[in-house]
Amino acid sequence: MRRNPLIQDGDNVPGQAAGLALAVAIPYWKVQLMSYKFVFLPPAGDRQRVWAEAIRTALPGISVTVCDDREMACAELSDARGAFGTLDAELLAAAPRLEWLAAPAAGPRPEFYFHELVESNVTVTNIRGIYSDHISMQIMSYVLSFARGLHVYMPLQGQGIWAQAEQRADTIHLPEATAVVIGVGGIGAETARHLAHFGVHVIGVDPRVETPPAGVHELIRPDALEEHIGRGDFVIMTAPQTPSTQGLMNQSLMGKMKNSSILINIGRGSNVVLDDLAAALSNGTIGGAALDVFEIEPLPADHPLWRAPNFILTPHMAGDGPYLDDRRRDLLIENCRRLRDNEELLNIVDKANWF
Repeated sequence: MRRNPLIQDGDNVPGQAAGLALAVAIPYWKVQLMSYKFVFLPPAGDRQRVWAEAIRTALPGISVTVCDDREMACAELSDARGAFGTLDAELLAAAPRLEWLAAPAAGPRPEFYFHELVESNVTVTNIRGIYSDHISMQIMSYVLSFARGLHVYMPLQGQGIWAQAEQRADTIHLPEATAVVIGVGGIGAETARHLAHFGVHVIGVDPRVETPPAGVHELIRPDALEEHIGRGDFVIMTAPQTPSTQGLMNQSLMGKMKNSSILINIGRGSNVVLDDLAAALSNGTIGGAALDVFEIEPLPADHPLWRAPNFILTPHMAGDGPYLDDRRRDLLIENCRRLRDNEELLNIVDKANWF
């Protein structure tokens, strides 16, 4: 979005002071131009009401409405410029002035991006980036567990077994290891930085990133993945769910990995074919795997992955950690300010590719 020429750099005063400064320094007609309506779509709970009050406090010129039901949303959207939540075709049709939709998740389900929304002029943003520190730490816990054999010793501990020589796990010397990181945006880049601290050589795979982030030694495009995946002692998937990543890690691609390689997925469950993974672990096609996300959640109790060798499972908790709600709120407030000031929004989504 282009910057509003009526707004000078000195006018951007944070918090409550902004309203006072604008009221004194800028004529009323200019303040009116900067005001707009922002709508929280149903279902809206206590969290959204707290966020609404935070927006009103930080940006007094913005009218914020929390919609209790669909009927109210249809009415309030008629003159709204921004909204938070999930739309459908009917709600979008009720919003002729809508410019921005804030998605409630980093990677909403594909149906969030329905045809009319994709074809519209509405800009969609998501909350990617707020989980990077927590999830990258989770990835490193998997890497270190496999590197030092914890995936072997912890099950033995539960059985009361002191591992003898033949039961001891192989180790992976990280300064001589290579990791192929599929997706080097926020989470992948942070993971690469941690891996570099342990001396791991990192090959980043990304369709968008133009310059290797810190810790990434080689940057390749997805069409070169098959050529390089066999170099990885670890193959780490942080990629979002897109039309091109669904089912990406299947029997064919796993067959191109080293038979000692460890697969890690914390991106989207749909990106790994679970039955193919279970078979690859059982027949030794790959050396191990750690997953936090799954095609089906919860993983059915009778799925063979529960009994697969060299497998670590966590229940979609890699993003757990402190300060997430503060980060969601602060990102929303910043984008509300950017819309007000006609600046480019943060975390704009390629709607056709869902991310």
